[in-house]
Amino acid sequence: MLFNSWQFGVFLPIVFGLYWSVPQRFRWLLILIASYWFYMSWNVKYIVLILFTTIISYYAAIFLERYRDSKPVKKFILTFTLLSCLGVLFVFKYFNFFAESVVDFLNMFALHLHPTTLKLLLPVGISFYTFQTLAYVIDVYRGDVKAERHFGVYAAFISFFPQLVAGPIERTNNLLPQIKAAHEFNYSQATYGMKLMTWGFFKKLCVADVVAVWSDRVFNDVYNYKGFALILAAFFFTVQIYCDFSGYSDIARGCAKLFGIELMENFRSPYFSASIREFWSRWHISLSTWFRDYVYIPLGGNRCGKFRHNVNLMITFIVSGLWHGANWTFVVWGAVHGLAQIVENAFVPKRYEPHGFARVV
Repeated sequence: MLFNSWQFGVFLPIVFGLYWSVPQRFRWLLILIASYWFYMSWNVKYIVLILFTTIISYYAAIFLERYRDSKPVKKFILTFTLLSCLGVLFVFKYFNFFAESVVDFLNMFALHLHPTTLKLLLPVGISFYTFQTLAYVIDVYRGDVKAERHFGVYAAFISFFPQLVAGPIERTNNLLPQIKAAHEFNYSQATYGMKLMTWGFFKKLCVADVVAVWSDRVFNDVYNYKGFALILAAFFFTVQIYCDFSGYSDIARGCAKLFGIELMENFRSPYFSASIREFWSRWHISLSTWFRDYVYIPLGGNRCGKFRHNVNLMITFIVSGLWHGANWTFVVWGAVHGLAQIVENAFVPKRYEPHGFARVV
């Protein structure tokens, strides 16, 4: 079910009315049922994937707390959980890419093989809920949050439908307590949520989808265009990806406000950034801070020598590029941004203190 569909236009008012009608102790159940219905409207069979990830991470967190005094056991539990959740993501999103890449590499040495690929649909939102799940387990492993004992509440936290498909990737200490909290209907919050959703729909439907007509036409037949047409297509595509993604984020945040829940801001005027570092503190903030906290800093961050720091940056941005898509173009895109950060750190003074990933680089 997409936000810009008539099904969602029927679904949301029903869930909204029921949410504020049922007693507080049943609201987590309503959110869970609504979220699973929302997800299954796309493909019923793939609900087993989010359920599998939820069950694995739920019990992993409980066992991490139970064996918190045993480092070897904790590391085994964490490793098993990471391999299980990332394994599902790999099979559905990256298996064909890696299989084809290996075959292409071997073909360079005259070792001709036929790639073994899987005919699988990419599950909607799998990258988002997988990363949210991993953040929860890692936070429990570090002792930053306590394991949630109520399975239903935890499942509602992982599958919360406003941010299930396109984020933002929420942190445990922000969203989970709100799922459990008692909310009173706030008219101002609800009306602001509707305004935010309207703004998001405008960006998505009236801007992104409109300019996409021209950019898609040019980039799908790029050899028949040149000069100003290519420049205009590149500009329109820049507008398109921002309005599309930030539009979805605004709809998600506005929708959550209807239920008394605050999601994190995901975009802060990124195209007005003064540098690449600042751009990544304003663009897709939930993802950039995720990579900062769970990839970049564990690798050593900037608390090491200059060479190792640059390696950490490059690894983080390459992985970030791969997260965006299973294609070498995304890997190169990530590497370009990593290289830009390295060059900028070497030659441009740090005159500001950004809030996102760039805050620590």
